[in-house]
Amino acid sequence: MHKSWRRAALAAGLTLTGALGGLVAAAPAQAQPVTSGSVTFGGDPGDYITGGRSYAYSVADGDQLTTSASADTSHVSVGVNGYQGDWWSVDFDAPGSTPLAPGTYQNATRYPFNGAGPGLSLDGNGRGCNELTGTFTVLNAVFGPNGYVQTFDATFEQHCEGGTAAARGEVHIANPPAPAPLDLALAVATDGTASSVSGKAVVHGTVTCNQPTSVSLNGTVTEIVKKTIVRGDFSTRVNCVPGTPAAWTATAVPIGTVPFVKGRVEVDTRAQGYDSEYDKYVEVNDTTVVKLVKS
Repeated sequence: MHKSWRRAALAAGLTLTGALGGLVAAAPAQAQPVTSGSVTFGGDPGDYITGGRSYAYSVADGDQLTTSASADTSHVSVGVNGYQGDWWSVDFDAPGSTPLAPGTYQNATRYPFNGAGPGLSLDGNGRGCNELTGTFTVLNAVFGPNGYVQTFDATFEQHCEGGTAAARGEVHIANPPAPAPLDLALAVATDGTASSVSGKAVVHGTVTCNQPTSVSLNGTVTEIVKKTIVRGDFSTRVNCVPGTPAAWTATAVPIGTVPFVKGRVEVDTRAQGYDSEYDKYVEVNDTTVVKLVKS
């Protein structure tokens, strides 16, 4: 019953990450819900972020946690949308594009302004450091494809504005093994037709997939007719379901006045499907020589 407003609050919280210094840091990838996990932290008296208080959030207690990682897994962000309305984010960034791996990362500075060194940031509830120094230790890190975070355990300590007061905390994330990404395969048949009436070329083929998706197909048919290049574009769409090749047929209309005729043509095809598991599009390309016959 609290999901809608919690999602809205989380979106606002993630957008604010890094904004307190005047710039907004983009999230590394779409945030994924955490199946099991916790974020706990507290601070010394005088620590600006925590106000000297302690905080604890967990999925088991009804709080919503999300996480995301960059494609090279050098950066992990954890978002907290507390059941009572709190929101926080914690960012861990390895030096450069080095994947986050178990170990201690010292001399961390404020993410995303950490340059070539490690980056760290705990902020939320309207509070963030303009500058910070800190250290974090990655205890365990298991990633899947497309920045999927399966397991991530880390501890951290940060100091705002060069102060001695510190905020310290722990992050524990446990998700199921990563789902398989969309595997899209495109086949273009080596036979087609050229209409003797309209001059259009008809080509066909199949696509296969490992998850249900709508596949758009776009391409170009190119033929040389009496030293003249004849070209026409085509597009179509088919629904693909796992286990059964989805047949597609498309018609290319020649550009100009010269029609397609029987003979060999080059067919360049692009198939694109939406991967619902990772919220991204997958594209495959194919170039096939096709023999057209009269129709």
